[in-house]
Amino acid sequence: MEQPNFLQEEKQPLPNATLILVFGIISIVLCCCYGIGIVFSIATLVMAPKALRTYNENPAVYKGYQNVITGRILAIIGLILNIIYIGFMIYIFTTYTMEEIMMMNEEFLQQYQIE
Repeated sequence: MEQPNFLQEEKQPLPNATLILVFGIISIVLCCCYGIGIVFSIATLVMAPKALRTYNENPAVYKGYQNVITGRILAIIGLILNIIYIGFMIYIFTTYTMEEIMMMNEEFLQQYQIE
């Protein structure tokens, strides 16, 4: 006996769901790269509401909702980490002179140099 057609239909992937998740992950990974992760965080936070609206209009048609939610949470975490890192770098560069920063870097490298 053949099944009805509506049971054989697969859900469509939600547009940009995977990209939102990947950008959310990248925003965390790049948080220590002088704020580059902010670009990915903002891009994710701009794309996520449209994907959520698309899903909420017809949830029976789309799959990938959890990827959008996870990517959005990761983007928020990445944005916070990027802002903290940029604030720390601003503090370092306004508190110390360039010579002091270079000396700290040299001491750090000498301390962990493998002999």
